Amino acid sequence: MTINKIDITVHTDSPSSESLLTSASLTKGSGITCDTCRACCCRLEVMLITDTGVPEEFIDTDDWGSEVMLRLDDGWCAAVDRDTLMCTIYENRPWICREFEMASYECEVERKENGIDK
Repeated sequence: MTINKIDITVHTDSPSSESLLTSASLTKGSGITCDTCRACCCRLEVMLITDTGVPEEFIDTDDWGSEVMLRLDDGWCAAVDRDTLMCTIYENRPWICREFEMASYECEVERKENGIDK
């Protein structure tokens, strides 16, 4: 038997007898790690909807006038190092990149669409 997901709920009582609920979820068995990532999400169009400090040389404007991450002719984000497939502006990456979780449903869909997973 393989466990694919573990849900953990912790209940604690504060001194004022109010209940504090903390939940965590851990996905196991997906096989997607930093070492196996392949950065296929870095081919998606990324709108810049908050200021995280993305350097100007990585910013483009789409057909509707919105700021987006610059993508090169090959379709990859300009901030991705092609040798390591790691973000060269990780500390200043856009909010959308911060929210796109590795091994999430959306990640798995992108991996399948890019032929990485079956």
